[in-house]
Amino acid sequence: MVDVFSGRLLVSKDGRSVDAEEALQNKVVGLYFSAGWCSPCRDFTPILCDFYTELLEETHPPAPFEVVFISSDHSAEDMVGYMHAMHGDWLALPFHDPYKHDLKKKYNITAIPKLVIVKQSGEVITDKGRKQIRDKGLSCFRNWLESADIFQNFSS
Repeated sequence: MVDVFSGRLLVSKDGRSVDAEEALQNKVVGLYFSAGWCSPCRDFTPILCDFYTELLEETHPPAPFEVVFISSDHSAEDMVGYMHAMHGDWLALPFHDPYKHDLKKKYNITAIPKLVIVKQSGEVITDKGRKQIRDKGLSCFRNWLESADIFQNFSS
């Protein structure tokens, strides 16, 4: 993941700047392409929120997983409002960072919502994260973890 967000800052839900390399080190990362104006996004976000909460707050140790929200909202205010209203305590690429366009191109994002699960290197584990979470729930995380080459004691 260091490769993808190297040298970049992300923002937390409460507005703090977070060093991307530090925050994403040794984690499976879900790149969440979404927007508050998008009805299917608003349907899926609470499901992702529950999934995230179960993995990070209800397992010990917390699962090596992080979500980075890449916004397609119409304004920074819309993005912040959507994050505060619906999102889990995950990270986001700042609204005005032009890198979001590169990410959309790199991961071939043509519609939202899209949850692309990647290794630290940015290599795709699956671009069907949304479907897998809907179909399999927490059990899909173990498959992602095995594919990510992250060795950690994790049991779901």
